[in-house]
Amino acid sequence: MYLPDHEVSLEPLRADHEDAALAFELENRAYFASWIWDRGDEYFANFATRHAALLAEQEAGICRFHVLVDSTGAVVGRVNLIDLEHGTAELGYRIAEKWAGKGLATAAVRAVIQLAKDDYGLTSLWAGASDHNVASQTVLTRVGFRPVASSSTDLGPGKKYELSLEDA
Repeated sequence: MYLPDHEVSLEPLRADHEDAALAFELENRAYFASWIWDRGDEYFANFATRHAALLAEQEAGICRFHVLVDSTGAVVGRVNLIDLEHGTAELGYRIAEKWAGKGLATAAVRAVIQLAKDDYGLTSLWAGASDHNVASQTVLTRVGFRPVASSSTDLGPGKKYELSLEDA
């Protein structure tokens, strides 16, 4: 799915995304660690194995992983639906630092919400965001998520959000 305002494509994660996804994670590691927990050195050392495991989970219908790819083939973001079960899933996303603040997260999350409803048959989504990450909380509320509870994250207090896809 092409997001014309950002000149990127939202694509299901594939085996041939491995190198670009690793480059994205490495390039943005410090930036991501300022907002959410760091994935740790083992994640990067075993990236090929982890990537293959994600593809197996996707093939089994457990999760739906998506990457945002620019015109050069570089991954500039990820938007994932985790643990699809009983019509619901957890939404998670990461956008490259150089793309932050340009509306890409909002556009990509909206696109995945539509896929969740139309293609994956989901009826609701939930997400969490640290109070430290106001930008992520803003994206969630902008696309229709509503805060439903307080939560605790590695970076301190946060909020749990839910979205009914029947209303979306």
